[in-house]
Amino acid sequence: MTEPAVLQQVRALPERSGVYIMRDARGDVLYVGKATNLRSRVRSYFGSSRGMEPKIYALAESVTTIDHLLTNSAAEALLLEATLVKRHQPPYNVRLKDDKHYPYLKVDVQNDWPRVTITRRVEADGARYFGPYASAGSVRRTLDVVKKLFPWRSCTKTITGTDPRPCLDYYIKRCIAPCTAYCTKEEYAAVIGQTILFLEGRSSEVLDYVEADMLRASEALNFERAAILRDQAQSIRLVTERQRMATTTPLDADVFALSRNGGEACVQVFFVRGTVVADTDWFLLDGAQDASDAEVLGAFLAQFFESATYVPRHLLLSHTPADLEQLTEVLRGKRGGAVEVRVPERGELRVLVASAEENARSALTAYRVRWLSNRERTSAALDGLQEELDLPAPPQRIECYDISTIQGTNTVASMVVFEDGAPASAQYRRFRIKTVEGQDDFASMREVLRRRFASVAERRRREREGAEAVASLAVPPLAETGQPDEDDIEAAEEMSSWDTVPGLIVIDGGKGQLSAALDVMRDYGLGDIPICGLAKREEEVFVADVDDPIIIPRDAQALYLLQRVRDEAHRFAITYHRTLRGKGVRASLLDAISGVGPVRKRALLRKFGSVRALQDATVDEIAATAGFTRRLAETVKRSL
Repeated sequence: MTEPAVLQQVRALPERSGVYIMRDARGDVLYVGKATNLRSRVRSYFGSSRGMEPKIYALAESVTTIDHLLTNSAAEALLLEATLVKRHQPPYNVRLKDDKHYPYLKVDVQNDWPRVTITRRVEADGARYFGPYASAGSVRRTLDVVKKLFPWRSCTKTITGTDPRPCLDYYIKRCIAPCTAYCTKEEYAAVIGQTILFLEGRSSEVLDYVEADMLRASEALNFERAAILRDQAQSIRLVTERQRMATTTPLDADVFALSRNGGEACVQVFFVRGTVVADTDWFLLDGAQDASDAEVLGAFLAQFFESATYVPRHLLLSHTPADLEQLTEVLRGKRGGAVEVRVPERGELRVLVASAEENARSALTAYRVRWLSNRERTSAALDGLQEELDLPAPPQRIECYDISTIQGTNTVASMVVFEDGAPASAQYRRFRIKTVEGQDDFASMREVLRRRFASVAERRRREREGAEAVASLAVPPLAETGQPDEDDIEAAEEMSSWDTVPGLIVIDGGKGQLSAALDVMRDYGLGDIPICGLAKREEEVFVADVDDPIIIPRDAQALYLLQRVRDEAHRFAITYHRTLRGKGVRASLLDAISGVGPVRKRALLRKFGSVRALQDATVDEIAATAGFTRRLAETVKRSL
């Protein structure tokens, strides 16, 4: 129950725009929020608990002190909120993950002989800053590229122009040696100017400048300098060619796409300059559970641009962010001009955002894989599964099953195996469903598990009753249950791995799929093998003989591992289903043509390779195939 002292603080808040800061009994910041009316907004946290989100309820119960800061506008409140969130990293806010000030590239143009360095602090010192970058690795890669392209000095010595000889950087063309007066101040300033243009993504302008300078040097018969500029232009051209085409018309835009998985969130950023993606980066966020996509993306953008040194003309987003008007006002103020923020719905800009979304999903998956590859975390995840699911031991071998079908056609299933928390891809299996007609995921799951565990049940029965009792087994023969054939696995030599009993079976689905699986395991006398169902919508875990689902905390390592296993099974099943569906489409097109039987179909596919190539062939080319007449070739061409 909320303390009366807290309610008194709420009633004392002014009805003005500003930022509120909620603290616990120790004075630690729990949450930072913004409001156009502080009193009204904060009061909403302490009303009736009915229908209140668990996160908000837990926050309200922990608050003992509420501070506030007044602002002149809602946009100013948005910017101040982002600043305070980055400073305090409150646990109930959506926040950039591990934000200890993201790295920037700094060009100290206020000095006579500028350098390019890495910094984590943006100051009002007259220098140019570029970033933020998501990691030290990404900023160092950019610095390495810039250093190879532009010969500015990397030393920290005082430049007097009186040194007797230059350092090694001069001889490998990484510096133009202002220390020995081998260059003028104007020449050095030109190098720094090109560096700044390149960091702004305007590489085509840099290339034009260098090529023009090369021609001038050549016309002046300064061939040594012309050769250096030629090599520099070639290097810039190679870097630019590696930047993929983004649009057909020049654009100054940042593209932001959000991907989420439970409480984790990732934002992929494409920096589009001209017609190419000049650079990319991705950022992880904490505290995204129970927040909408609009809130997560809005919080990210406010924190990203709070210290960003450059605001483009356009922002292309995967979702409409919360507080769009205030965000746009902040961005216009930082840019000093118009900024357009929108969610493209069609055309090449939508394709660009979709590409960023795909990269965000991939980055989030890669992060989770790296996270789980840590041995200590994996061990903790397995121990967590043992505790959450009440297993007899940590599940060293986990098998997960998934069904894939479209309206009951080409129904397939996948089995993936994780050992010690890591994928054992050599033991993955795939199944064609043979005994089920139409779309029946429950019956399909029963067939797959019979085919998988029939041999285990048979071996156990033999061990109990002896080899003489095999003939009286109640277990259905493998032929009746659909023995894995050559389409499912490479068969006999790999069957030995199936004798291994998993420490946990995971079924992709809820109560229905779990019940179907339990039926099979109990029929085979394998009820002692732990089995659970993972329902994707709410990530609820169902186990045998328990009506209510088990809710594993969203940030728990055990849930990460379960999700990883389930997602891998889904990916493996989808891949196999697409393969079969493609084969089915190819086969059906030719099977429907009168006069084309199996022999002629094989001859066509052997000659042309695919139905698409056959569609592009002429009647004469088809007629030249063994077994075909011109009349039949015309029929094939007309049918396709």
